[in-house]
Amino acid sequence: MAKLVVLKLDGNLSEHGCRVTLEIGAENARPKIEVSGNLPVSPELATYFNQWQDKYRSLGIPSRIKPQEIIYDGSIKSRIEKCSQSGKLLSDRLQTWLDSQEFRHINNTLREELNRDETIRVLIRTDNSQLQRLPWHLWDFFKRYSQAEFALSATVSETPPTPPHKPKVRILAILGNSAGINIQLDRQLLTNLPNAETVFLVEPQRDELNNYLWQQWDILFFAGHSETSNGTGRIYINKSDSLTIDELNNGLKSAISQGLQLAIFNSCDGLGLAWQLATLNIPQMIVMREPVPDEVAQEFLKHFLVAFSRGKSLYLASREAREKLQGLENKFPNATWLPVIFQNPGVLPPTWKQLCSPKIELKRIFLTVLLVSVLITTLVMGVRYLGMLQQSELQAYDHLMQMRSPLERSDPRLLIVTVGEADIHYQNQKRMNGIGSLSDQALAQLLQKLEQYQPTTIGIDIYRDFPVDPDYPDLTTRLQQDHRIFTVCKVSANLDGEPDGIHSPDEVPKERQSFSDFVIDNDEIPRRQLLHLTPPIESPCAAEDAFSLQLARHYLLSKNINADITTEGDLQIGNVVFKPLKEHSSGYQKIDASGYQVLLNYRSLRLGEKIAETVSLKDVLNDKINRELVESLKNRIVLIGVTAPSTKADYWKIPTKEKKIQGLLVQAHMVSQILSAVLDRRPLLWWWSGWIEAVWIWGWSLVGGIIAWRCLKPLYLGLAIATTLLTLFGICFGIFTQAGWIPLIPPVLALVLTAMVVMWMLRRENFVSQASRF
Repeated sequence: MAKLVVLKLDGNLSEHGCRVTLEIGAENARPKIEVSGNLPVSPELATYFNQWQDKYRSLGIPSRIKPQEIIYDGSIKSRIEKCSQSGKLLSDRLQTWLDSQEFRHINNTLREELNRDETIRVLIRTDNSQLQRLPWHLWDFFKRYSQAEFALSATVSETPPTPPHKPKVRILAILGNSAGINIQLDRQLLTNLPNAETVFLVEPQRDELNNYLWQQWDILFFAGHSETSNGTGRIYINKSDSLTIDELNNGLKSAISQGLQLAIFNSCDGLGLAWQLATLNIPQMIVMREPVPDEVAQEFLKHFLVAFSRGKSLYLASREAREKLQGLENKFPNATWLPVIFQNPGVLPPTWKQLCSPKIELKRIFLTVLLVSVLITTLVMGVRYLGMLQQSELQAYDHLMQMRSPLERSDPRLLIVTVGEADIHYQNQKRMNGIGSLSDQALAQLLQKLEQYQPTTIGIDIYRDFPVDPDYPDLTTRLQQDHRIFTVCKVSANLDGEPDGIHSPDEVPKERQSFSDFVIDNDEIPRRQLLHLTPPIESPCAAEDAFSLQLARHYLLSKNINADITTEGDLQIGNVVFKPLKEHSSGYQKIDASGYQVLLNYRSLRLGEKIAETVSLKDVLNDKINRELVESLKNRIVLIGVTAPSTKADYWKIPTKEKKIQGLLVQAHMVSQILSAVLDRRPLLWWWSGWIEAVWIWGWSLVGGIIAWRCLKPLYLGLAIATTLLTLFGICFGIFTQAGWIPLIPPVLALVLTAMVVMWMLRRENFVSQASRF
């Protein structure tokens, strides 16, 4: 695995020494090791460096520095020898400094934590020019670690924009003032590069150079004369003009913003250029730290381009080219000291392949993302199929139900008569003795009083598994003959957790009997409406149709709307087909889907609204309903039920409310759903088929992978995922308002898991340099 080592140096040689911070970690990951130490003050090292630099610059060898008059002292052979000796003294003193006691802990940590066969980038981050000029490659660490190379780096930098994708490497080659040097070989080397498009500017004018810098380039190359004076680099672009970086500032900023990756200054004394370009946040540069002989510049460029274009990393290609200069040191002493990389620490250096064939790399990464998304989707679908996500999906369903705008009013086709505590107390006061919460006398009077309302259908949601008292023969006759009256029984089944059933009233014919059973989920919330079932043979309740279905069907029949069974076996009332809920339907994956079940789309009532107009038994019996209200309540379905808590009336938690409501009101919602679907075209809740849901979940999984691929910075990644999840929720809620229940929790899981896996793979496999980044 490639490693990144960062040495931060704060100080100088002459006065205070340096505070040193060492960081070691994998490429493009936070450092796992951070160690502090010091390097001692060493004015002798500074003196040795100055002496070597004086001797090197006095060699008088033709170089690519600005043409100037040089006074030579002695023969060239003696000057070379003196320069080499001075370089040896500087090398020894540098090693002694790096072997100091204050630095030993850092030195040892490096060797303990790094393997010699690892590829290692070492960034030396300092703003001190004297520390930057030291020949760091002479440190014995680099002799022992053959796959390591150093680069200089500023202490403050910003990450430049991501380069666009192109089929070829675009190179802008500036061939400046060539007086006394041969730059034709540089041109030939660049021309022969594979998969490269090189534009040459030969001794250009300033305006011409500036115009070209505003285009998109991958590599900027300069060959010719240059120098650094008082910390400012200057290049000689033709025989009469020279420019500083500041004078090209806007053009260079444009080139960097469009993806300029590498600047190579195959010219003299380039650290001044590097210091200035670093302020523009160029990703990486290769410069010559001192005046460079023409032959050395050409040899380095040749070896570097060959190694880099054949697949070596930028750092190892530079090291190889630099070390090959050793063969020239009999003529050009310390030639291997000259090339140096200057690196933006926020950028991972590209390879030649990544520069010239990003589409291939992008395709490989995209296929990886695609494969991960398919695997994660398969995993999520499998977990979902086993029912492990059902509860969380139902909770999300409830949340969507509660978020719907409360725009619906009470159902004008229903009237609810409640038997509450006050009504039971009223019966006792009037000595209406009987069995249960509603006595025969009270029921007989209620049915008689309801005639003024001219009800279309009457549903008695009270269990009456006992005969009518002989004292009320009119009640017996009414129950037997009034085709508008429907009663309830309870099926003996485990469908609702109750093992024992309850008989229907003996006086009511079988065709007007119905079951009142609900189907509930594990959290005891009725989200489904059971319309039909086949009761067990031993069940005391033999009714096959639900109470809500019987009432709605009878009411609709009065309006000449019939119920039928389609050729597919589905219930159809009027033009509305009630699609049955099956196992593995939307969020329901592990349920008992026996019988004929549909999703229950509760009315989203306005604040203060009830499912239907409600009156009490006592008020009806005492004629306390005003005449205008009586007129408005005609021709409705009347539901009669118990709401008194003392009678152990059933209360249910429903998705749209925090508080529990009476079972009588749940029945009213069920009746209302059927009526509203048939008469008002209010949509029934629907869901997608399994394969559409799988594609939907996979699509969001793929989105998560692409986000992790494209957004490598944690902040951008977090924002992108959060925005995408909000978008997903918005889509699901928008469709839910149109009665569609589509998966929400599974795509959330798929998206997040895929993003996590892709992010981990990109970092682990070191694909980051190939990925498109922010």
